[in-house]
Amino acid sequence: MSPERINPPELSPATGFSHAVVATGSRLVFLAGQTALDGAGKVVGESLPQQFERALTNLLAALAAAGGAPADLARVTVYAVDVADYRASAAELGRIWRRLAGREYPAMAVVGVVRLWDEAALVEMDGLAVLP
Repeated sequence: MSPERINPPELSPATGFSHAVVATGSRLVFLAGQTALDGAGKVVGESLPQQFERALTNLLAALAAAGGAPADLARVTVYAVDVADYRASAAELGRIWRRLAGREYPAMAVVGVVRLWDEAALVEMDGLAVLP
């Protein structure tokens, strides 16, 4: 994939996301929602950053199993049960993202939700990747 990240100057600065991503390729990978589940199906991590790291690791593992890499992500949606906590943790979450997925950000959205499938889950993310 050769993604083109578009961040028009008339929009607010894109920090930790891209306003638009134009992606060309021949294979779409739809990534199911991932939370901080371990291999046994138990939510791990007490804090939002700990759960974010595990959920992103799980998302990237699913992507890798499909033959993709973090740079192939075109879109990610993050579902957070506490958006205020997410905003307060944004710097740390950004460091986790850059360490695991790099500095090329997909188009992203954060959506506040009442709860997730697993009651102990604080965050979930799903995505769309375009592979060459």
